[in-house]
Order: sequence, then structure tokens, then C-alpha cells
Amino acid sequence: MSVLEMKVPSPGESISEVEIAEWMVEDGEYVEKDQTIAEVDSDKATLELPAEQSGIITLKAEVGDVVAVGQVVCLIDTSAAKPEGSSSTKSKKAAPNPNPTPSNVSSSKPAEPKSYAAGHPSVAAKKIMEEQNVQVEMIEGTGKGGRITKQDILQLLATLPEEGNRKSQIRKLSMLRRKIASRLVSVKNETAMLTTFNEVNMKPIMDLRSKYKDDFKEKYGVGLGFMSFFTKACTMALQEFPSVNSMIDGDHMISYNFADVGIAVSTEKGLMVPVLRNAEEMNLLEIESTIKDLAIKARDGKISIEEITGGTFTITNGGVFGSMLSTPIINPPQSAILGMHNIVERPVAIDGKVEIRPIMYVALSYDHRIIDGKDSVGFLVKVKEALENPEELIFEGKDPKKVLMNYK
Repeated sequence: MSVLEMKVPSPGESISEVEIAEWMVEDGEYVEKDQTIAEVDSDKATLELPAEQSGIITLKAEVGDVVAVGQVVCLIDTSAAKPEGSSSTKSKKAAPNPNPTPSNVSSSKPAEPKSYAAGHPSVAAKKIMEEQNVQVEMIEGTGKGGRITKQDILQLLATLPEEGNRKSQIRKLSMLRRKIASRLVSVKNETAMLTTFNEVNMKPIMDLRSKYKDDFKEKYGVGLGFMSFFTKACTMALQEFPSVNSMIDGDHMISYNFADVGIAVSTEKGLMVPVLRNAEEMNLLEIESTIKDLAIKARDGKISIEEITGGTFTITNGGVFGSMLSTPIINPPQSAILGMHNIVERPVAIDGKVEIRPIMYVALSYDHRIIDGKDSVGFLVKVKEALENPEELIFEGKDPKKVLMNYK
């Protein structure tokens, strides 16, 4: 018998342990090489663990166990023969059903070849089924070969009628969520954080988008969103106010001549901040394309550690959830973060007259230990000016249409 010991690989520098979030296979199951056998949580992201070889698997850790990088979590008997009738197709984790409705409950479907996994729950799914008294006949699995996954159970439970109106649920926070909580508390305790506010007349940007967004989308296959304009405005302001693009390291201040801008993205696992490297060198198309690619990776759990670490400044957009105003918390070890909010038509004074304009409140939270009030206010004013005068500042006096439609 030839047995392969599968050890936890290093997800990235400075990560010494991970948590088993879910086993996608059962003890004693035959697995294919490169098949996803588990999801593991680090303090930065959720990662998939693929089988290194084909064979019969023996699990050596349970869901919820915290295991060190390099620790053996399972054994694979590579000399074991493949069971008859098992699926030979390598598969990845099934995507969650975008419509959590009773469509997951068993129903008539065209006949498909059934594998040994059909109707069998994963380890994590089985635990929830036992806790919630869910019978296997109530649901059809969407995992490999028809296996019932944790997501299948959660979607089914969301469709079942509640009994009574007083319920509670206790569940352990993921390692990622625990790390986020720890970092946020440390920021509040260890920095002299202040927030300054301003308002932006979004009409110039909205007029530009209305005029060119359809042609832009048709030509490049990506939308022309507000985030690209804000990112560009921030990189311009960071060059003028370098203290906002700095960090504290002991008794020293580190300032950067480049802008690695993090864009906060909300995912099922928690808040992640993919980073746009050298955003100051990007045009609007490059910013939009990169944000789209990184956001998809983050939400699908495919993003790498390198893509969510090392930023020098962060932008977060609570406006997509309807937030009018907030005081965003700094993303350590950075020293500043810009908060965007919803756009609301408000009465404003223009040339001595009251007119209605689409207004966004913006907030800059900053570490007052290295950023003075003058620089924080000046930074936000620069962002405001760039957004309210895009033709002059963002497009440098050039025809916006020629610039937008001639990116390479």
C-alpha cells in the first residue's frame, strides 16, 4: 500500500495556521487528483485544498480544527483501485444557487447517471442535517456526483417555514471573521483615528457616465463606474499629500511614491480588500477591469493572499448598501481610508440660488499621529475638486470621449 500524507500548504507569508472550514469529501471516499477536498480559512481568506493524488482518503482533522501549516490533515491511499460506477470527471465546488428557493428540493429531472456520492452529505452538511433534523430525502445535492453540500442544506433551511417567532442560533466565527474583529478593535485602540467629511456634487461625473457608459461597455465589455473616477481622484490627491499614503513603523514613518489602492469588497466570508497595484499608473479602463476581476475572485473564494495584502490606501463604498454617512475604520497598517456613500438629490446654493444636485457625502478616516488636519482636509478637497471638474483634472483638458474610447 502506498500512502500519501497531505499537509497544509502555506497560504502566504506570515500565515502559520488555518482552520478546516468544510470537508468536501467523506472519510474513506475515493478522490481524484486535483479534486477539491476541503475549504480552509486563514486569517486573510478562504482557500480550497485540492487532492495531490487519486486514491482513498482518510481524514485526520475535523471541521473547525485549527491546524498548523505543514501539519498532516489527511492520508490518500494512492494504490487503491477506483470503485466501479464512480464519476471520473474532476469537478470543482458547485456554485451556490443564486435563487435559494425550494428548487433544491428533490423534483423530477432528466435522468442522469448517479455516482456513489449521490444523496450523501458532506461532513459539514451531515452535521447541520443532524442538528436541524433534515432528512436526506428532502434535498438534492449539487456537489460532485450529487453530493449534498453545506450550501445545499443552508439554502433548504432558508425556504422552510419557521415554527414560532423566537429562535436563536449559535455558530463559531470563521477564522477570517475573528481576524477582522481583532484588527478592527486594535485599530480603535492603537491609532489616533479621526474622520473628516466633505460633500461632492456628482452631477459632472453622472453626466459623463450617462453620455459614454453604453459605448464604453460595448467596446470594452466592462462598465464605467463611479469607483474608477474615485480611484483616479484619490491617486492624484495621494501624490499631492504623501502623508496620507504613509504608514507608521515603530518610531518611523514610511511614505510611498506609488499608490497600491485597496477596494473593499463584501463577500459571504466577510470583508476583503483586493489591491490595485500602482493604481496611479492606471487609466479608467484598467481600473474598472482590475476591480471587476479582483471582486469576482474575492466573491468566488479564488483570490490569492498576494492580491489582498500590501495596500497603501483603501476605498470603501457603503453607498451600495444605502449608507448616507459613516466613519470608516482604517485598514491597518495603512493610515487612511476613504468612505463613499449614497447619492441623494439635495438643495444646494449655487451662485446665490438654491438648486437641486445629486450629492454624495465622503469621509476620510485617518491616523492623526502622522497625518495633520491640514493634509487630511486638503486631501479630501482635492478629491472633491477632481470629481467636480473631471474634464479639467481627470482628463487633463482633453476631450473625454476621445480619451475614453481610445484606450488600448
